Amino acid sequence: METLLTTTSLLSLIILITIRGVVASTFTITNNCGYTVWPGLLSSAGTAPLETTGFVLNPGESRAVNAPAAWSGRIWGRSFCSNDPSSGRFTCATGDCGSGTVECSGGGAVPPTSLAEFTLAGSGNNDFYDVSLVDGYNLPMVVIPQGGAGPNCAPTGCLVDLNAACPTDLKVVTSGTGSDGVACKSACEAFALPQYCCSGDYATPNKCTPSSYSQFFKNACPRAYSYAYDDATSTFTCVTGTAAYQITFCPSTSSLKSSNINQTATGLPLVNNSVVLLSGNGEPTSHAIRLNQPDISISVVVLLTVITCLSTVLHKL
Repeated sequence: METLLTTTSLLSLIILITIRGVVASTFTITNNCGYTVWPGLLSSAGTAPLETTGFVLNPGESRAVNAPAAWSGRIWGRSFCSNDPSSGRFTCATGDCGSGTVECSGGGAVPPTSLAEFTLAGSGNNDFYDVSLVDGYNLPMVVIPQGGAGPNCAPTGCLVDLNAACPTDLKVVTSGTGSDGVACKSACEAFALPQYCCSGDYATPNKCTPSSYSQFFKNACPRAYSYAYDDATSTFTCVTGTAAYQITFCPSTSSLKSSNINQTATGLPLVNNSVVLLSGNGEPTSHAIRLNQPDISISVVVLLTVITCLSTVLHKL
């Protein structure tokens, strides 16, 4: 009996490991900026780590990152990065994760930073995703589902360059950039007051309402989170297993066309012929980048082989 229980436990463990190895989705991260961006990636606590936590993307470059089943975490861009000539430590003016290297290795983004947030295989068999400016803004970015099913499976993001228009109280400047901003703080970070941070007596949706500062972000980027309780217009979902996700920094009209997104149908009007302001209830086209089928097939074959072998052992007991 003890042997049977041990074998059953082993079978359950192998099945769990095999299933966790299946690719749930793929993030394709593209730098459409005219300068280098260093993406950072942070897995939530208790979530399997991704294959990388940080890398470099020169202008025009892309990289695909596979995400395991039920992954959740954040993806962002770092800018104005360099290695200190004395210590060799790698640091960034915006989005720095404090690791001292290109890989973030479990470090999160230092605000202000534009964030793409994901929870794959969440409640109701849905992927949840959003672009958040709750921690401030540093780069224009968009998340576009490739394929995908569900009434709320749509592009989101903030494509307008807010650094130049950022209110003086929130603007971040660095040496060498003059008065030009490199990032835009949230009111919470700038003033550390409960009414802006939705904390203390303001820790409920009824008490913490949009401020003039959060409204600045919301007016420019109506689909992005502008403050902590901005869920209704800022959270998007796709049926789990139906979408891959394109994440683009400094997206342009051409990047939307290359993703086979019908700009008119999605309600993404041009602004100054170069950036797009996300609004309305746009839906992506049916063009799909599905799951990594070879990885799934290999996992299934391995699983079936293990089950067959263990079944043989059980029959001999």
